[in-house]
Amino acid sequence: MLQVKTANGKQWQIDIKKNEILVDTAPFSWDFVPLGANRFHIIHNHQSFTAELVKADYVTKTFIIKVNGQLHELALQDRFDLLLEKMGMSQVNANKINEVKAPMPGLILDIKVSVGQEVKKGDPIIILEAMKMENILKSPGDGLVKAIKVAVRQNVEKNQVILEF
Repeated sequence: MLQVKTANGKQWQIDIKKNEILVDTAPFSWDFVPLGANRFHIIHNHQSFTAELVKADYVTKTFIIKVNGQLHELALQDRFDLLLEKMGMSQVNANKINEVKAPMPGLILDIKVSVGQEVKKGDPIIILEAMKMENILKSPGDGLVKAIKVAVRQNVEKNQVILEF
């Protein structure tokens, strides 16, 4: 399940099943042919479209596409982003973050950074096991690791500070 939002506020729910694509619960059929690097030809409802992926930021899940010469900005949220947002743990609107807190109770499996290390937004910093799944916690922004407040194999609680910038 994906949620796609445009810069002008339009929004769609995309569900990709084994043999079909649903857009807002309705079947979506199209003919899709790659034309080259990041360029595609699409036929939908007997209309022809030329599409190009202009810019892709996979960390923030934002994309700029050009369809028939017109630019569109898209922001995607997968089912995990939507769940975090629903639980009130979304960091989308956060400004500067000086600490990283555990998003859920779990067990620290690995620490990917050290004190004094410079990290960039999206760099993996800690691996947290929760509900038998490994979750890679990533840096919310650029910064310098000031302190690591946990150790490998340590149990943590939701909202416990695990790292400071």
